[in-house]
Amino acid sequence: MTFTDLQLPPDLIAALTKQQISDPTPVQSAAIPVLLAGKDAYLKAETGTGKTLAYLLPLMARIDSAQAATQVVIVAPTHELSIQIHRQSCELAQNAGRAIRSVLLIGGSPTARQIEKLKSKPQVVVGSPGRILELIERGKLKTTHLRAIVVDEADRLLQDESLEWIQKIVGLAPPARQLIFASATIEAQTREVLATLSPEAVILSPGTAAVNENIQHLYLVCEERDKPDILRKLLHALDVPRSIVFVHRNEVAERVAAMLTHHKLAVADLCAGLGKLDRKHAMDGIRSGSINIMIASDLAARGLNIPAVTHVFNLDVPTMSKAYLHRVGRTARAGAQGTAISLLTEVETRLVRRYENELGIVMQCVKIRGGHISPA
Repeated sequence: MTFTDLQLPPDLIAALTKQQISDPTPVQSAAIPVLLAGKDAYLKAETGTGKTLAYLLPLMARIDSAQAATQVVIVAPTHELSIQIHRQSCELAQNAGRAIRSVLLIGGSPTARQIEKLKSKPQVVVGSPGRILELIERGKLKTTHLRAIVVDEADRLLQDESLEWIQKIVGLAPPARQLIFASATIEAQTREVLATLSPEAVILSPGTAAVNENIQHLYLVCEERDKPDILRKLLHALDVPRSIVFVHRNEVAERVAAMLTHHKLAVADLCAGLGKLDRKHAMDGIRSGSINIMIASDLAARGLNIPAVTHVFNLDVPTMSKAYLHRVGRTARAGAQGTAISLLTEVETRLVRRYENELGIVMQCVKIRGGHISPA
């Protein structure tokens, strides 16, 4: 299957060639024909399989660039993911030579400046559901010509306050609008909401493994108090080019970041109460390679597409397999190899069987000694 086989316009295929993308991924092959036909769909596929392009490509193909009106709204749960989607939208339009404008609407940025940008009547709007709803209700973001709404990280957004925002946004859009949802998972609660919001939605779940097969899963047993120091030893032993370290709490992130910095390691703490510019600096640093260790929580890292992450470390391990799935999906993207290493106490080793049984993976116990890692 090629992008030509999927009936994508030649200019979009040329744009992909400029981005060195030649063949569609399974989720793209499954989604593009369905979305080109204007159908509602839920794209369920593992992290790093190209879900963003799977919906952006058909949406770009259907946008009328001659119509100066917002035709697509894409909502995402975090600022970083919104920024990524916005950048991809701009890059795709530019490389295709299409006069399609995209505007980013996220909280933490001046509303007045965003309202000014909306005066350019962008065809695509990307951002957080709260800010998007606010500007729709204020009459600054018009939905009259809205053709499609995308809910990225749907399992996260279709619950609690976010669900209320999504329901209102959908309710304020024309009845004939297309609804697209994307996530690595789909829970029972999400299915119930989906049945109400979009009863005709096609659930597309390409036959790929729940977890990327290119990821090696390792774990090391130690005392809780020893985890930060063992992490430091692992980072040195492996000479890790680019990694994400997952923790549960901000205070742990701050302590570990300070310790790693003391040992001359280039680290950014995404869990910290960073302002918009500081968060951008941290993300730019990890992408450029000037920072090779990012400490993050599940919330901070959800949906992030950081290229060339070679290792994921679970300093604090998740109790749910779904959370492990999302975390390890940060590595081994676009066909690359990756390693996930979890630091477990004796009590936490019970999670190994859960991950293996529920995700269909094999985890190997290792030890570190003399600056080298070997089977335990």
